[in-house]
Order: sequence, then structure tokens, then C-alpha cells
Amino acid sequence: MAELIQDPALVPVPGGKRIEEYAGRVVSGDAGVSVAVMTAPPGWSEPAQQPDFDEVTVVLSGSLLLEHDGTSTTVAAGRAVITGAGERVRYSVGAEGARYVAVCVPAFDPALANRDEE
Repeated sequence: MAELIQDPALVPVPGGKRIEEYAGRVVSGDAGVSVAVMTAPPGWSEPAQQPDFDEVTVVLSGSLLLEHDGTSTTVAAGRAVITGAGERVRYSVGAEGARYVAVCVPAFDPALANRDEE
């Protein structure tokens, strides 16, 4: 049955990034998948992580820098990147900040992100 999500749930995370979850553990109790819109302020970065979920990230505006496997990839607006569970990654943005959609399978949970200490 179709379910209209009236408002996203705000998921608290460190570093000033805003996460608006439209489907997932917080807003709908779904542990299978999460869909969220992220807004990262200029200069934002987060510690490296090795999440226990696959993630598809679609950049809507700005650009996202993904550090992985000893290299880095810049993901510009209109592009996407896919990372696999168990892959060690680190995300940051430049001076313009970024807005992007993240789809995680299974659903995002801070405990599954396995972030390094800052």
C-alpha cells in the first residue's frame, strides 16, 4: 500500500550536516533501505568510516569528495557514486558545500557506519 511521507525525520549527526530521512529506520522503521537528503555546509567533512551497508549517493548541487582505496573521487552535481558495505571511505565537501541524496541498503544506522574517532 502506498504511504505518503509528509515530513522527513531529522537525523542528528556531528559536523553540522543536515540529514532529512524520507524512508528508513528513523522515519518509517524500515531496516531494509533508507533514503535521505543530505545538506553539507561549506568545508564540511566527517571521519573515515567502514559502513555495514551499500550506499548510492546522487549529488544534486555542489560536489562531494570521496576518499577511498588510497585515492579520491570528486562527484559533481548530476553524478552519482556507489560504495559497497565494508569499503573504507571518507566524505567531505569544498567551499560551496553540497546537497545530495543517499540510499543505503540496509538502512542507515549510526551504529552501522563504523566511523573512526575524530
